Amino acid sequence: MMRLRTPLAWFNLTYERRRLVTALAGVAFAVLLMFMFRGFENALFDSQVQLLKLLNGEVVMVNRLKYSMFIPEQFARRRLYQAQAFAGVEDAYAFYITNANWKNPETQAVRPLRVLAFNPDDPVLPLPEILAHRDQLKLPWTVMIDERSRPEVGPTTAGLETELAETRVRLVGAYALGTDFAAGDGNVVMSDQNFLRLFSSLGPDEDSRDLNTVDIGLLRLSDDANPVAVVDALRQALPQDISIYTKDEFVAVELTYWRENTAIGFVFTLLTTMSFAVGVILVYQILYTDVSDHWKEYATLKAMGYTNFYLLKVVLQQALILGVLGFVPGYFISLVLYRLTANATGLLIQMTLERGLNLLIATVIMCLISGAIAVRKVQTTDPAEVFGS
Repeated sequence: MMRLRTPLAWFNLTYERRRLVTALAGVAFAVLLMFMFRGFENALFDSQVQLLKLLNGEVVMVNRLKYSMFIPEQFARRRLYQAQAFAGVEDAYAFYITNANWKNPETQAVRPLRVLAFNPDDPVLPLPEILAHRDQLKLPWTVMIDERSRPEVGPTTAGLETELAETRVRLVGAYALGTDFAAGDGNVVMSDQNFLRLFSSLGPDEDSRDLNTVDIGLLRLSDDANPVAVVDALRQALPQDISIYTKDEFVAVELTYWRENTAIGFVFTLLTTMSFAVGVILVYQILYTDVSDHWKEYATLKAMGYTNFYLLKVVLQQALILGVLGFVPGYFISLVLYRLTANATGLLIQMTLERGLNLLIATVIMCLISGAIAVRKVQTTDPAEVFGS
C-alpha cells in the first residue's frame, strides 16, 4: 500500500491565506523589478540593431571609421559597383542616412527624426508597407513616417503635409519600425531622389549630401554563396577605406559598441542585481517569520528524530513554492508594462522564452537562498532549550 506523505511545506504556507497572499505579492514585486530593469536593457540593445536586422543583404559595407550606426561617415558609391563584380554577389544597394527636423503638422513643434533613403525599386528595407508604397515614394517631396515614432511627432495619416528640414513634404503612408539611440524620436523613409532634393543644397553650416557617397552598402548574395568567403575575398581585393562585414558581424559590432562604450549595461545589471537582493530580503523575512511562528513545531520534529536536512527540505520547498507562484503574476504584469512601454517610447521591448526562463531560474535561486538562510535558526536550535523555556 502506498504511503502518502503530509505536504508540510504547503500546509505551512496556506495555513494563513492572508500571509500567503502578502508573501506572493512580495515575490511578484521582486520579479517585476527584475523583469523591468532587464527588459529596459534588452530593449535598448534590441532597438539599436532592429534596423540592421531588417536591411536586405547578407554583407554590409561601411566607411572604415564607422564603428556604429551613430557615426555619420560615408564611403564612395563606386565601391558598391566594384563589389558587384565578385562571384556570389547578385546585387548591391546604397542606403543613405541623415537626421533632420520634422514639424508636427498639428502643434508645429519641431522634433529630430532619422531619415532613411534608398532607391524604391531596390528592396532595401522590405517592410510590407514600404513595398506597397514604392511608386508613391518615387513622386517628388513624398515621405513615409514610422508609426512607432514618439507621440510628439504628431499624426501619421497619409495625405498630411508638413515640413522636413524646412521643406514641404507630403505623407504617403506609414510603417512600423521603432526608435533607437540614433533615431531621435522616430524615422522617415524617402526615395534617394527626394533625399537629393532635400539635402544636396544645405546652408554653409551643414554638410550637403549627394548620391555618390553612401552611409551603408548592402550586398545581396546568391543562394549558394558563402557570406564569410565573399567577405574575405572583398576585404583582400577592395581598398582599405571601407570595412566589410557579414550582417551578423556588423550587428555584433553595433552591440559591442553600446555595451562597452556606454554605462547602459552596467547600470541595468546593477539595478537587476539590486532587485534580486531585495527579493532575497523579502522572501527571507517571509520565511523567517513562518519559521519563528512554528519554532516549537520544528523543535518537536527534531525531538522526534527528524534531521536538520529534513527541516531544510521543508523550508526550501516553501521557498520553491513561493518562487514559482510569485513568478506568475510578476511575469504577466511585466508583459502588460512591456506593451505600454513599447507604445509610449517606440522601443523594441519584448519578452522571449529564453529571457522568461532565465528570470524564472533567477527567481527560484533567489527564494532558495532566502530559505537556506531562514532555516538556520531551526537547525541550530536544541529541542531541550525550547521545551525547557
